[in-house]
Amino acid sequence: MKLLNQSLLYLFVPLFVLISAWAVVFYFSMLDEVYDSIDDGLDNSKLLIITKAREDASILNRREFEEGNYAIREMPRPAALRVTDLYQDTLMYMLNEEDLEPVRMLTTAFELDDRYYELKVINSMVEEDDQIENLLWSVLLLYLLLLVSIALINNLALKKLWQPFYRYMGQLKAFRLDHGGPLTGMNTDTEEFLELKRSADALIGHSREVYRNQKRFNENASHELQTPLAVIHNKLELLLEGGRLSEEDAAAVGQVMKTTSQLIRLSQSLLLLSKIENKQFFDNQPVSVNRVVRRVCNELEELLAHRNIDLDYAGGVEIVVEMDPHLAYILVANLIRNAIFHNHAGGRIQLIFASEALTVQNTSAGGELAVDKVFNRFYRESSSRKSSGLGLAMVRAIADLYGFRVAYRYTGEQVFCVRFGGREK
Repeated sequence: MKLLNQSLLYLFVPLFVLISAWAVVFYFSMLDEVYDSIDDGLDNSKLLIITKAREDASILNRREFEEGNYAIREMPRPAALRVTDLYQDTLMYMLNEEDLEPVRMLTTAFELDDRYYELKVINSMVEEDDQIENLLWSVLLLYLLLLVSIALINNLALKKLWQPFYRYMGQLKAFRLDHGGPLTGMNTDTEEFLELKRSADALIGHSREVYRNQKRFNENASHELQTPLAVIHNKLELLLEGGRLSEEDAAAVGQVMKTTSQLIRLSQSLLLLSKIENKQFFDNQPVSVNRVVRRVCNELEELLAHRNIDLDYAGGVEIVVEMDPHLAYILVANLIRNAIFHNHAGGRIQLIFASEALTVQNTSAGGELAVDKVFNRFYRESSSRKSSGLGLAMVRAIADLYGFRVAYRYTGEQVFCVRFGGREK
């Protein structure tokens, strides 16, 4: 969840609780005021009726409400003394409404000329009931308007407040160590955002310095290391071809040449792996994986024939990915070379092109590889020194660089699958 939405959530939940509590309290307070007003009216009517009864005894004979709003009946003294003013809601049939309607009724007792009477006074609540309903809807509407207004206002205010942060985050997302100048300033007075920019700028400066040093090291190592190794190898070749060495010395020189060749390949692989991990390949363009596979297979045709390994294609899906062509070649070549190297004479390699995926499956000279180590640097299934142990590490590094997924499984045969993020056509 975005920070802006989290801020709104933390603000909205307490407001929702507080305004809900306020709405309930406000509604019942207004309802209490309405009942107080009606009860005061009933009290006033009671006093008027009792006063009128003292002046006109005929009203003491009103047993039913009929056209009036009160009814009187005589009652025993003990029962009258127990009566206290009672206010209650009830229903009464209204001729004009032709239905039972709510009324508020006061039940009380009074004494007149040593005789005791029960008095019931009613007041219609039709209008008050409508007022209460209108009040309820008004409170709900006000409640919703307040919540929506607060949410919108805070959303707009917070968006404006966070705009510099999101603009700076956009710059960080587009930032590349290999090119581009310094990031633009952050137009804000918020101290936390300014502190974030200062920290990020310091980190970027340090990262650029490390990147430049790493790149310089790769360039220097590529030149300063490869050249002496090549000279050593050539000198050994000349010494071996001179024919002046004994058989024993020639065998020793041959072994040194073999070790030197391995050292050259190892240094080249390490430098290449370092360049891949430091993202020093930028010539991204649409690359046909199928064409790269055919090119690699053509180059390895003699090696396949020498080891009597059959190569099969399965699936005609054309896969195109956006990446550096040189890295695409290295990825495919290392997978196929691995399938040849870990195969047995007379074995088989199957290349399967599926939707956005290339699978390399081969018969195996050994058993299952360690799934959690197979893509590690210098991992070998045995103590054999024929492999540098960096081929599959390069495959994983290239896959990570472009967001591809590479996986290994064993089904009686070695199976490596690369799922590309490119487009199928």
